[in-house]
Amino acid sequence: RGRGVDRGRCRRLVSEPRVIPTAPSRRDGPLHRLRAGAKLAGLFAFGVAVVAVPGWIPALAALALGLALALVAGLGARGLLRVLRGFALVGALLFAFQLWQHGWERAVEVVADLAALILAASAVTASTAVDDMLDTIAWALRPLRRWGVSPERVALAFSLAIRSIPLAIDVARETRRAARARGLDRSLRAFAVPFALRMVAHARDTGAALHARGLGDD
Repeated sequence: RGRGVDRGRCRRLVSEPRVIPTAPSRRDGPLHRLRAGAKLAGLFAFGVAVVAVPGWIPALAALALGLALALVAGLGARGLLRVLRGFALVGALLFAFQLWQHGWERAVEVVADLAALILAASAVTASTAVDDMLDTIAWALRPLRRWGVSPERVALAFSLAIRSIPLAIDVARETRRAARARGLDRSLRAFAVPFALRMVAHARDTGAALHARGLGDD
């Protein structure tokens, strides 16, 4: 099979579009033309640098770089808002806690570092096709085959994780609308219980589909 993964199995479990769904983006930018391996290696190096270099000024510099990468990936204002909206509440709570415990400099550093990593990762996923990502992961794990690691299975696990993200978002929206229609939009139980049940059912259906295709029998 060379460098490729078992795409026939992966494609049956990863739906279109071929670009990992993070936000709408242009497909002709410089990040789109880079190989997936180079982008993953760059993201890893960026994460190491963010963690290794302390201080709120380097953190703001990393945030600016992450923002620039996201713009180069073509996310745009709407895409940036969509990416950061989910982090806003967690970031605000984390900022308040760090401000209380360690002061404003540490609070800025922690929140800016996390936001920078989120933006950089979003830039990579928005500019990388799923097949390219899976091929790169399988190729990088080939040396581990001698110790019993199956690169194709690991790539398949990544494909399932990628597919589950937009699915979980859709299920959460539908569950929230259903709870609101029953006048229970403020009830955590009315949202959490149906959401958990639907996601567990999806996981069981996926496991049954994999078993029917002969995966996981050995």
